[in-house]
Amino acid sequence: MSARTTARLGAAATTLAAVTLAASPAAAHVSATPSVANAGAYTVLTMGVPHGCDGSPTTKLEIQIPEQILSVTPTRSPFYDVEIGMEQLDEPVTDAHGNEVTERVGTVTYTATTPLPDAQRDTLELSFQVPDVPGEMLAFPTVQTCAKGSTGWVEIPEEGQDAHELEAPAPMFEVLPAADEGHGAGASDASEEEPAEHGETTEAAATTDGSGIAWAGLVLGALGLAAGGTALLRSRRSA
Repeated sequence: MSARTTARLGAAATTLAAVTLAASPAAAHVSATPSVANAGAYTVLTMGVPHGCDGSPTTKLEIQIPEQILSVTPTRSPFYDVEIGMEQLDEPVTDAHGNEVTERVGTVTYTATTPLPDAQRDTLELSFQVPDVPGEMLAFPTVQTCAKGSTGWVEIPEEGQDAHELEAPAPMFEVLPAADEGHGAGASDASEEEPAEHGETTEAAATTDGSGIAWAGLVLGALGLAAGGTALLRSRRSA
């Protein structure tokens, strides 16, 4: 994590600590769905806002993007104005398309055109490519601003700590290993080979069946000739 991002998270946590501790514990948290995603895959992360701030309606949600993610596309919502905050990278990096990138999306802020009532919930979506960091937990610290007060969902559990023990945990999800392309290719190859094997079996069966039919025809023909010869001899003797 860059020094800039660390400082910002620390400041947010410090500023909102008093608000979080003073407010009564929330029954539900701002959360991220799905809770897992494969490295390298494209996913749509849904941020759920279950309630306001101690009864006050929500007016803004500022979502901080993990530094491992370079680009994010927020889904448009008719009830919010959306703003993307960019930040300069300490050093240029190359993205998945081979382009040199010097800045990344640092924050996505949704500002409500009409405050979201405390008794109602809403969802906001972010689309991005999951970074190639299998095994890591990515946190999206989120500051929820309300008509009165605010809540900083910025607490990140220590190693081995249960996030449910925190009063205001940051929305998080786990990066799984990349999907096994070899397995998919193998399955595809197997499916392509099966018809050939099936065709060979069918051809062999057809050959066997054809031979059987041919022999049956010869036997029936011989029996027919024998029967015809017998009938002819009988007719001559009668004559």
